[in-house]
Amino acid sequence: MTIRVLVADDQALVRGSFRLLVDSAPDLASVGEASTGTEAVELAEREQPDVVLMDIRMPDMDGIAATRTITAAPSTSAVRVLILTTFEVDEYVFSALRAGASGFLLKDTPPADLLAAIRVVAGGEALLAPSVTRRLIEEFTRRPEPAQQPIAALECTTDREREVLTLIGLGMSNDEIAAHLHLSLSTAKTHIGRLLMKLGARDRAQLVIAAYNAGLVRPA
Repeated sequence: MTIRVLVADDQALVRGSFRLLVDSAPDLASVGEASTGTEAVELAEREQPDVVLMDIRMPDMDGIAATRTITAAPSTSAVRVLILTTFEVDEYVFSALRAGASGFLLKDTPPADLLAAIRVVAGGEALLAPSVTRRLIEEFTRRPEPAQQPIAALECTTDREREVLTLIGLGMSNDEIAAHLHLSLSTAKTHIGRLLMKLGARDRAQLVIAAYNAGLVRPA
């Protein structure tokens, strides 16, 4: 099955480069380019891509607002958004996650890793490489939003599921979670699947947010 990708960036050279790279992979196909957030929303509605590569800084509507619009609309709620960012500059990545983004992508990511990241986000199996997750989550949650409270939905989770949720919040992969809790990989995946269902989360990114919002994980 071909993964359909929309590229949103205000720089034509960047858009073109990403599109060529996407089209070079046999299992990926670009379905359009957007130079503004508004165009990204309109194209997401029209083309129904599997993944949007979304820059944060764009005219008309920024990437965070566009992400929020895409993920909130019933017609595009299944679209995954992968945020493009320069780590040293952009300070809004965690806000983008709260807006519904499924992951991060650093703009200096090697091409092979970029393609792998698109596949990962399209599959909804992980937020991206755990090392990137940990680095970004630690950085962008140094200014946590006020009034963090344990969320009521956790009342329906088991002790083991809360342990798994905590480890997800720490950026652990499925293999790391299984090893840490002395579980089989299939059992770890089952716990994660139940968490997604019980917490109404669309993907692993939202589980990370749930872990922080519930106070299971706190900024380093």
